[in-house]
Amino acid sequence: MKICVAGACGRMGRRILDLAAAEDGLEIGGAFDLPTLGGTQLSVGEGERSATVVVSSDAGAEIAKSDVLIDFTVADACVGNVRLASEAGKPAVIGTTGLTKEQEASLRGLAAETAIVYAPNMSVGVNLLFKLTSEVAAILGLQYNVEITEVHHNKKKDSPSGTAVRLGQCAADALGLSYERDARHGREGMVGARPEAEIGMHAIRGGDVVGEHTVSFFGAGERIELTHKAHNRDNFARGALRAARYAVEAAPGVYDMQDVLGLK
Repeated sequence: MKICVAGACGRMGRRILDLAAAEDGLEIGGAFDLPTLGGTQLSVGEGERSATVVVSSDAGAEIAKSDVLIDFTVADACVGNVRLASEAGKPAVIGTTGLTKEQEASLRGLAAETAIVYAPNMSVGVNLLFKLTSEVAAILGLQYNVEITEVHHNKKKDSPSGTAVRLGQCAADALGLSYERDARHGREGMVGARPEAEIGMHAIRGGDVVGEHTVSFFGAGERIELTHKAHNRDNFARGALRAARYAVEAAPGVYDMQDVLGLK
């Protein structure tokens, strides 16, 4: 299977290329990034599996040479990249976060023609956290207050993280709430008593933290916490490669990592 990596010079792009070079049954079919980065040579893999990848600025040509697109870029670029993949008849794996409702709607339209795996977090552990959050929230109910805290490096652009938003949605759905209506992003001033039907969202930025997410359930006399801490980006990259293998075999439609991992 030949993968094409969008944003090849970025942190996630580089790591996906490194792990792909080391994995049996995978080839790097294409890699592209911003026009200013075209021609960049990347050394990927190690030992006998090492290779040099020349980054292109021609997304369409790189996608055409590959079997599946993996995109960890930015929202504005992501939809255009997936459109090129759809036009070429190629599936796509999307780990890009911060997409608007309109951009997500565009992806759903493109999924009529090709398979799209769209997930805010490709980590196996985080996707287990999604499932556990839904189950624990359903068991505890509104008698326990749900507060979600996420910590990321100081270069992260979107807030809250896509993973934190998905955790909030999992809790809201299980509690019969609406994330869009009932999420409370931080608190300041005389806000009054905490409503029962509320999900607190808190974002912390600093240093080089890869990603930490905690879902806290506060009850009378006790607190339950579910936490995931990413030590590096390898778990996200491995999940993306696993999703790519799934996507090339899937029928047109939108899927997430719960589908890929068989957690639904």
